Amino acid sequence: MILTGLLCGFLLGFVMQRGRFCITGAFRDLYVTKSSRMFVALLIAITIQAIGIWSLYEIGSFNSPAESLPLIAVLIGAFLFGLGIIYAGGCATGTWYRAGEGLIGSWVALIVYGLFSASMRTGVLSPLNQELKSNVLEHRTIYETLGISPWVLVGILTIITLSLVVYHLKKPRGKTISLKPRKTGLAHILFEKRWHPFVTATLVGIIALLAWPLSNAAGRNFGLGITTPTANVIQYFVFGDNKFINWGVFLVLGILIGSFVAAKFSNEFRFRVPDATTILRSAFGGALMGIGASLAGGCSIGNGLVETAFFSWQGWISLPIMILGTSVGAYFTIIRPQRLKG
Repeated sequence: MILTGLLCGFLLGFVMQRGRFCITGAFRDLYVTKSSRMFVALLIAITIQAIGIWSLYEIGSFNSPAESLPLIAVLIGAFLFGLGIIYAGGCATGTWYRAGEGLIGSWVALIVYGLFSASMRTGVLSPLNQELKSNVLEHRTIYETLGISPWVLVGILTIITLSLVVYHLKKPRGKTISLKPRKTGLAHILFEKRWHPFVTATLVGIIALLAWPLSNAAGRNFGLGITTPTANVIQYFVFGDNKFINWGVFLVLGILIGSFVAAKFSNEFRFRVPDATTILRSAFGGALMGIGASLAGGCSIGNGLVETAFFSWQGWISLPIMILGTSVGAYFTIIRPQRLKG
């Protein structure tokens, strides 16, 4: 059953590459361009998943995996992760799918991200990880703390998301350049046509929901997750122990393959070697991502997309803190250099 992880990852990598679904861009744009369009797309994916998993809960197919909250570790980790994705040029999932496009800088960020994630779990940095996570709050989910049904939160989230979607769809759009299609039919839609971010987000939400029963059938009570599987890939290559090969590992490998296929058939695959400064920046970003995601208990997918869908405190605290970290990173890498040039 773990091979279903490969299928789920393939679909996710394909959809994210073709739809240019970038969570880093969603966070960054809130500060740099004051645009919330991609962030609303993220909310669509969260909302679809939330409706789905609580429906699964009603029929007994889902148990909340929420854990007690290591608040200090989550705050520090989410901020470091948000900062890191700016320097790395993509979040955890974005780094996997951009590596599939042939970006060498993403490969550097990905490898360093995996190394530091593994180190935080079982390596030299594990005492730091354990120390910061030692003090926990018993509060696990928002609905448990408030003493309400999770469906109340699902309803609120759905109303907010639908309102923002309607607002954005009603906004006038600028003129776009239409190129003459070179492909027809399904090939045009899959490999050439520009996908609307809300359509892409809907597909991501469905895939994220699909991950729950597929992962559960393999003995894993969670949905999409990137950090631990990435660390497991590194640990498998180091130790050669099959215990590190699981559903999550096949998931991230599937993302890489799916992205490669999408990029290859849409003529977007090519090896791009960055300059030394960009490589160093990517490595630095990867290190911050690995440390941050390990402390926070998840990345922009694990916390920002999945934990938020079942309304854990970890997810909804991590999300704004990651955005804050991204804004700080954007200031030092984008805004401040522009001001100095001006």
